[in-house]
Amino acid sequence: MSTPRDPGAAYARRIARWTETIARGERRHVLVSNMRLATAALAVLLGWLAFGRGAVSPAWFLAPSLAFLALLVIHVFVLQRNERSARARTFYMRGLDRMAGVWGGAGPDGARFAGDHRYARDLDLFGPSSLFQLLTTARTESGEETLADWLRGPGSVDEIRARQQAVEELRERLDFREDLAVLAAEAHVGRTTALSVWARAPAVGLSRRHGIAFVAAALVVVAAMVAAWLERIGPWAVFAAIFGELVVVGRWRRQVHDVLHRIETPSLDLRLLTQLLERVEREPFRSPRLAALRTTFHEGDTPPSRRLRRLQSCVAALDSTLNPLFVVPAMVLLVRQLSAVAIDQWHARHGAALAAWLTSVGELEALSSLATFSYEHPGHPFPVLTTDGPLLNAVGVAHPLIPQGAVVPNDVKLGGDGPRVLIVSGSNMSGKSTLLRAVGANVVLALAGGPVSASSMTVSPLTIGATLRVEDSLQAGVSRFYAEILRIRTIVHAATGQPALLFLLDEILHGTNSHDRRIGAEAIIRALVNAGAVGLVTTHDLALTDLSDTLAQRAINVHFEDRIEDGKMAFDYRMRPGVVQHSNALALMRAVGLDV
Repeated sequence: MSTPRDPGAAYARRIARWTETIARGERRHVLVSNMRLATAALAVLLGWLAFGRGAVSPAWFLAPSLAFLALLVIHVFVLQRNERSARARTFYMRGLDRMAGVWGGAGPDGARFAGDHRYARDLDLFGPSSLFQLLTTARTESGEETLADWLRGPGSVDEIRARQQAVEELRERLDFREDLAVLAAEAHVGRTTALSVWARAPAVGLSRRHGIAFVAAALVVVAAMVAAWLERIGPWAVFAAIFGELVVVGRWRRQVHDVLHRIETPSLDLRLLTQLLERVEREPFRSPRLAALRTTFHEGDTPPSRRLRRLQSCVAALDSTLNPLFVVPAMVLLVRQLSAVAIDQWHARHGAALAAWLTSVGELEALSSLATFSYEHPGHPFPVLTTDGPLLNAVGVAHPLIPQGAVVPNDVKLGGDGPRVLIVSGSNMSGKSTLLRAVGANVVLALAGGPVSASSMTVSPLTIGATLRVEDSLQAGVSRFYAEILRIRTIVHAATGQPALLFLLDEILHGTNSHDRRIGAEAIIRALVNAGAVGLVTTHDLALTDLSDTLAQRAINVHFEDRIEDGKMAFDYRMRPGVVQHSNALALMRAVGLDV
């Protein structure tokens, strides 16, 4: 099946369908609410007639009471259906927003993943209106973490190709991607990290013998109570049985407490994970990566969702002890202790598998995020991966965060039979920095396994070094120039490693004088090229354009231009060969009212 020509139309049809479903659900909600009120009023009336006046049999009170309880269950089901329908509609509405370019600020932005990453801030990988926010449809922490990891560093060529095949398959499975997003959105973000930590931790060690001891102690107390009720034994024997039970409970009190305390937070997402696994278990996959993930879910004869339901049953039994009507029986029967034994034994048997299930769900969500991006951008191709690097050959490359109607593509070729360095000159606001960001963001997309915002791209594995956002620090006593040369030192060191380096140096060394800038920039770029790196360097200092002569054929000059139209600056954002011939700095100063 080919990619739909008009994903917007497909989304609009689904929005209309879910809007109609929501309207029907609201009508059911109103109907059931009125029926509940009617049965409640009838139950009150019959209760007054039966117990207050004795006019009718108490049995008449039972029917509307049972009907009210049944309607209560039905109402919960109707509300859940309405909520899920609303989430499904929101899923497609956000998709339309992304395609219209008005998605910025909506949804998780992954800001917590930026940290001190080498180029995350330079390329807007995380944070408001970031690449992560554009891509992610994940609703579990595991899914968000997996996607963030793929954006923060390249995988091997085989790994990237496997992701591409999986993304291509998931791209056409709109129903599955919808279900995955809607189910996972039970909470804003599933707290699967707590569940993962619990799964990877060792079990406390409660075994079958502990369960036997608790069952025996509870049976002794129950037998003593029954015997005392039949007047076969006196109350002191019951007290002795209860004392013995307390001794048994006290013997393993700490272990029971540890089990129950550890499961308290992870248990909140068991239902969410169970539903996700049930949906994944029903889906057939063809691509090797997705088939391997499905194998993770089908080890053994029992599906993971059924195993998780057993754990849910243990947690439900534990929760029942909070019911005021069941507190005393639960204490006598040692329900909490027996639940702790069952939970810990499940943990010992399936904890490692649970961690693997969570990892696989996270990977599925990350792949689904890239597949959604591919579906919504049918003109974006998958890049061709090569091991003959360093190489970046991008035709019509554009910034993925700029709406398609406003973006201007350019061709960039580095490595292979092309230059190793592009020295980009041009006036202010002409597009130099945007070009660097566009190249970097698309390389990140390509090496994560997704499609790229370009007509075509061939790329080898690359690690990125960038100086697009370098700031001074008053607290650390670091100037902007000093911060830049520290960053450049890190980039030069990275050039000696693998994979090869793609450097994106914006306004290199602009914080110093022209003489020192010329000497320093040449030394830095020469060192990077000699180490096997490729990249782009932007500059306002036209003296630096002479580097193309000193570096022979390994560097070429390109530039962006501007022009005056009706007294205003105009840019076409097209990259051209050669060195820019003029500057617009004075014109810009005059445009804002400065007398220069």
